[in-house]
Amino acid sequence: MPGRLTVCNAPVDLGSIDVPTYVYGSREDHIVPWMSAYASTALLENKLRFVLGASGHIAGVINPPAKKKRSHWTNDKLPASAQEWLDGATEHAGSWWPDWAAWLAKQAGARKAAPAEYGNKDYHAIEPAPGRYVKAKA
Repeated sequence: MPGRLTVCNAPVDLGSIDVPTYVYGSREDHIVPWMSAYASTALLENKLRFVLGASGHIAGVINPPAKKKRSHWTNDKLPASAQEWLDGATEHAGSWWPDWAAWLAKQAGARKAAPAEYGNKDYHAIEPAPGRYVKAKA
């Protein structure tokens, strides 16, 4: 619905977003209930994927595949209701990260080697990665 959402006093039409979108929800999330996250699929008209992870707001997201914890659900269909989506979903053991990585790979262009040197004639590399700003404590 154009104009119903504003960001910095500017109207935003979510239906005009034209990029592939991966929407993730965590089943026991108390901050963003998964059914609310799923509702995003009705607001967006672009290429969408919704995945539901087990656990809550933090644990469901950050557990990497190597930990072999949790599970996630997928369903290529996006019915009107979140419950319908879950009823048709398949549970997979382990982290949702491999699903996300596979989805990202489909969206990306061809793989290419990293540059031998960073920066260019206008923007010189300041220091080797990860850089002091990453190591700075707040």
